[in-house]
Amino acid sequence: MKNILKKLLLVSLIFSTYLLGGFGDALKRQKFLTPDEAFQVSATLKDDVIQTTLKMADKIHIYEDSLHYRVVAPKVVELSVVKPKPQEFDGDKVYQGVLHVDIPTKEITSKVAGDYTLEIEFQGCSDVGICYQPIKKTFKFKGVEPGMIDKVSAVIKEGNPKKIVDFFLNESPIFIILIFLVLGILISFTPCIFPMIPILSSIIMAQEGKEEGQKSNPFLISLVYVLAMAVTYAIVGVVAGISGIDVSAALQTPWILTLFAIIFVALAISLFGYYEIGLPASWQSKLTKASDEAQGKGGIVGTAIMGFFSALIVGPCVTPPLGGAVLFITLTGNALLGGLALFAMGLGMGLPLLVIGLGAGKFMPKPGGWMTRISQIFGVTMLAVAIAMLGRFLPIGLTLFLWSLLFMGVALFMGVFDNKEFEGAKKLFRLLGLVFLLYGVALFIGAISGANSMFRPFEKFTSGISPLASAPVEAKGEHLGYSVKRLMKEVEASDKPVVVDFGKDSCTACAELSEITFPHPLVKEQLKNFTFIKIDLTNNTEEDKALLKKFSLFGTPNIIFFDKNNHYLSDKTLSGFVEPEAFAKHLKSIVQ
Repeated sequence: MKNILKKLLLVSLIFSTYLLGGFGDALKRQKFLTPDEAFQVSATLKDDVIQTTLKMADKIHIYEDSLHYRVVAPKVVELSVVKPKPQEFDGDKVYQGVLHVDIPTKEITSKVAGDYTLEIEFQGCSDVGICYQPIKKTFKFKGVEPGMIDKVSAVIKEGNPKKIVDFFLNESPIFIILIFLVLGILISFTPCIFPMIPILSSIIMAQEGKEEGQKSNPFLISLVYVLAMAVTYAIVGVVAGISGIDVSAALQTPWILTLFAIIFVALAISLFGYYEIGLPASWQSKLTKASDEAQGKGGIVGTAIMGFFSALIVGPCVTPPLGGAVLFITLTGNALLGGLALFAMGLGMGLPLLVIGLGAGKFMPKPGGWMTRISQIFGVTMLAVAIAMLGRFLPIGLTLFLWSLLFMGVALFMGVFDNKEFEGAKKLFRLLGLVFLLYGVALFIGAISGANSMFRPFEKFTSGISPLASAPVEAKGEHLGYSVKRLMKEVEASDKPVVVDFGKDSCTACAELSEITFPHPLVKEQLKNFTFIKIDLTNNTEEDKALLKKFSLFGTPNIIFFDKNNHYLSDKTLSGFVEPEAFAKHLKSIVQ
């Protein structure tokens, strides 16, 4: 019996050993490679090509449609690369073994300036059945340093005054002045300069001699206009930097804007031919003599005044560089350098206007009936500028009413109800007049029905709500009466990142942000991740000034940001109008 038990025990021991050995071998056979063992990725720069290698272990493959090459810093750029022909595996297109892909650096440097980070993304599987999670490998490369104009353009486009200051703090005075000149030239190619073109053109037309032998100098008129504009920016920047007073805001008060509007209306009526604006005869003779009889009617003084006004009209467009210069003056105490820099910026902005002056001087024909029509067109432009200025503080209903009168008046002036027959292109002219009349009537209806926008005069009668008409976000708290203490308390109470929008009633760019940027679907989607606080600085109280000083801001609009830990992100500040797509991308960069 004992022998039988021993034999059974021996058999069971042998059997169990066999089983365990086989199971162990199975375990060994089923041991899968780690991602780093399965995939080895490298990327090296050789001459003008980045050579990438993706080496896969035995019985490992990656899917062709999962393989992506992109730049992820300083911005995301998908790269179009030439891949080898994939293989077929179980109905899928895959790569096995070693995969080589070359990327010409010009494919990257043409889209990205400076250093960059290359990312290679892919997903692979083992032939025995396991699939790995998507894998991303990044490689940093030295890029071509951007040129000076590219750097300045990027700083301006970002709209952060602090970064403008950081850009200049360690530079020489001559360099700073030259760069602000470049800034001005770059701004001159934006829509900011457009309002100045009809203003300057109307001044040239108004001063064009109507009597035989009397001839104005269009280039001299343009030069005076641009110099006055440049001096205005320099004075505003220096005063603001030294005193901390927002001169631009002070000049946007209702009574100042009303005075500006009256001057534009007076100029418009003059362009319609009802009278001529001129100084006393004794002054005219002295000014004429001083300018070598280049201009009549005291044109130098009038042109300089219009240049001063025009600089204030487009003020919101130059908020980032102006704010940067003010902050530079405040931090360094160098008011002279700040003033010269802003003067150079004004000259750069005026470059296209000087070109207009040169062209007008060369191609301006003799006065005639056609010039009367052109003067009248510029007169209408002056009236439009006047209404735009009044619209910064008048109720929206009254502003719409003024616009309706202007459009209907233009339609009547174009002879929309005349009985005479029109031929050829004149029929299109009459059609345009009819469009102006209908739009003017629509604005009139909108004004008396309580509409809130020139673009939606019938909004009170429509059943649906326009996407642009809806509120962009639910702003936290009241618009008025914010202090530094109250703002910080609300920021600290938020468990999300915070957006703070500083605006005021007389700020056109602020209205554009509210009407165009904030309601955009892309922006609204991103703003769900934020607490939105809107602060109205219209009253310009001591608390309002303290808020601007606290965050080193100048004027409006300004948008500042706090992260979810309540830290102020000074390098994320935005000044001036921002396009919806750019703003949505900016918001996304904060929450990432």
